[in-house]
Amino acid sequence: MSTTKIALVTGGSRGLGKDMALSIARKGIDVIITYRSNEEMAQQTVAEIEAIGQKAAALHLNMSEFGSLDNFVSQVKELLHAKWNTASFDFLINNAGMGATVPFEKVTEELFNDFLNVHFKGIYFLTQKFVPMLNAGGRIINISTGTTRFSNPGYSVYASMKGAIEVFTKYLAKELGAKGIGANVVAPGPIETDFNNATIRNNPQLKTTLGTLTPLGRVGNAEDIGGVVAFLCTEEARWINGQRIEASGGING
Repeated sequence: MSTTKIALVTGGSRGLGKDMALSIARKGIDVIITYRSNEEMAQQTVAEIEAIGQKAAALHLNMSEFGSLDNFVSQVKELLHAKWNTASFDFLINNAGMGATVPFEKVTEELFNDFLNVHFKGIYFLTQKFVPMLNAGGRIINISTGTTRFSNPGYSVYASMKGAIEVFTKYLAKELGAKGIGANVVAPGPIETDFNNATIRNNPQLKTTLGTLTPLGRVGNAEDIGGVVAFLCTEEARWINGQRIEASGGING
């Protein structure tokens, strides 16, 4: 049986998820990542984790296809047995997401349902399916957004689903505590990645405007978030539970 702890980071092939995966690996934890479309990028991330000295693997996962979750859970079970000779893991980081800036009056039912599956329904039931596989002392870390605290036009669907995740996380902490499993939320502010078609990266004026809203005078980057998530996977963070931790540089404080 493996004595090394193992983390599963959904959407861990690029952006915030990639930095989470690398930061977790630097804590001496093995990592499974998922990717939706770019397997080559995912395997590159696996290689970077292995270069740190930890075991790693990548699996395909499309959170918008709700019916595929059972098959994904089976693949995780097979991978854990084959690569780690274990049936369980320690840290579930629900990071995979999708972005779109759409005014409330133009939101379609199709878009709403996509966001529901990816950002709430899928996370809710994927977490439920993984609970029997989580070790005592394990953690669930859900990724939210600063826009549950302050409003940004065009984010009504995204932020509403993330608000649901924040409430859900409190219930996870309460109901899974008896199993020795903790649950927390990390809520990034504006981050310069390729998320939501790289909106911030591709719009210098928006980037400057958002930067002026933070006391530190800049938008965030992936490296500002990964270490926070990795810390929550350590023993030093064992008494942090049921919390929403905003990593936003103090924007709109």
